[in-house]
Amino acid sequence: MKTALSRRHALGLVAAAATLRVAAPARAASAGDARAFVSSFGQHLIAIVNSDHSLADKKVAILPLLQEHVDMDAMGRYWRVATPEQQTRFLALFHQILVNSITDKIGDYRGVTFTIGNVASSGPDQAVDTVISRPEQPAFNAQWIVSFSSGKPMVVDVMAEGPSLRLTTRQDYASFLGRHNGSIDALLHALDHQVQAHAAP
Repeated sequence: MKTALSRRHALGLVAAAATLRVAAPARAASAGDARAFVSSFGQHLIAIVNSDHSLADKKVAILPLLQEHVDMDAMGRYWRVATPEQQTRFLALFHQILVNSITDKIGDYRGVTFTIGNVASSGPDQAVDTVISRPEQPAFNAQWIVSFSSGKPMVVDVMAEGPSLRLTTRQDYASFLGRHNGSIDALLHALDHQVQAHAAP
């Protein structure tokens, strides 16, 4: 379980977290607003990565950034049958897994840069292309899907030179839940084990 889940989440940048949507009037995402949002979010993230702080301190700083700006219902239909307590626990664990993915991939680098490219409509959302460059490493492309459906811009998916994070995450968790009779507690236990194993020296 640890290998299957972590492989899907090691996409390099965000990838993305799960936060509850707050009811608010929906509006269409504009290209300009989406570009400004990704620029601000990305620069904050890169500033943490490039800092001289310890890896543990970087994780502490990145976590609220993801919680504020990334919105992904990764359990799909299973989210509707989870209790509020299970939802809260899932969010906390999933956020930590994403933090670990980011810091594992680029947390030990200095001089990481972040460049925004094209912005295009993706259904009701906006797809913002970016290039992340690391010293002495190949640059990689990441496309951020930005939605305004919650009343403010939020990242709802990421494609980092691969398939949709939202889709593959849902598929992974749905497959696991299907093998465990839809037990949310079993999934939470597996995620908790993954987080604890990552923290072990």
